Amino acid sequence: MSTITRRIIPAIAVAGTMMLVATGCVAGENASAEAESTPAGNGEWSADTLSIDFATYNPLSLVIRDQGILEDILGDDVTVEWVQSAGSNKANELLRSGSVDVGSTAGSAALLARANGSPIQVIDIFSQPEWSAIVVGPDSDITSVEDLKGASVAATKGTDPYFFLLQALEEGGLSLADVEVQNLQHADGRAALDGGSVDAWAGLDPIMAAAEQESGDKLIYRNVDFNTYGFLNATEDFIDNHPDLAQAVVDAYEEARAWALENPEETAALLAEVAGIDLEVATTVIQERSNLDVNGIPGDDQLKVLEKIAPVLVESGDVQGGQESVDKALSSIINDTFATKAGAGE
Repeated sequence: MSTITRRIIPAIAVAGTMMLVATGCVAGENASAEAESTPAGNGEWSADTLSIDFATYNPLSLVIRDQGILEDILGDDVTVEWVQSAGSNKANELLRSGSVDVGSTAGSAALLARANGSPIQVIDIFSQPEWSAIVVGPDSDITSVEDLKGASVAATKGTDPYFFLLQALEEGGLSLADVEVQNLQHADGRAALDGGSVDAWAGLDPIMAAAEQESGDKLIYRNVDFNTYGFLNATEDFIDNHPDLAQAVVDAYEEARAWALENPEETAALLAEVAGIDLEVATTVIQERSNLDVNGIPGDDQLKVLEKIAPVLVESGDVQGGQESVDKALSSIINDTFATKAGAGE
């Protein structure tokens, strides 16, 4: 347990009416409309174990884990297994393998995973971040995206920084063929940049913010519109067979959101502790680059962003089945059942 003062706020009120996403597809079609964050009808929870990830790019997950919010909701009958995700690609691997029931990713990564056959749906939105940018070293001659032509760039494929890079290149009149992408995990990308083995890095906070302060690295291109939302995803098997636990998770997220908004300094301190970064860096991430005050109910806002990057995903060649697979994923990735019931949009 961290040194952060534990504070359990009252449970968030449950909304009574289920809503549909404006696209016309029934969100939550795979989940029971009767799902509640209380034990199943026999007085017991539907499983005795819940596996869920936590990640430094998902501040709400840190609050839930630190304060034991899920454990308090579930009581002694359910064991909560916490698994750390190093990036959206790793969270997707954990979901695909069944190592976690619920995992946090960028929206772009969730769309890519579902388009490639991973049976996941987004059940809550944990943030609207500006968590990616193009980063170079303090003495680099690269000052714009156009200068990246012929450069080596570190990026973690299947994550928002990678898709940020693709969009940035297109904005600068370049393509993947104009750069050499080194597929490295986020922390390794920073190390490669600082070590001089790559010319640039598609960075991710909080590692990116730490690189600015500690190494003097520079953000040469930022564009908040190229960052997709923070998605909390669950496997369809979990949604279908354990809707009570899915509701408990979303209720915990909404409780954590309320606490984090009321306590930004404590939230930053918790991030600093878990990520091993200076408090000043963590404060920048929480207060300047992480919009936690966002509607938790997934819907049109997220679909609009995903539809914008869909052509980029297809052109990258990373989607099996091309545009048809992406369109199918877009029509089925949203599940607003649990966030609506938790009153996430209130």
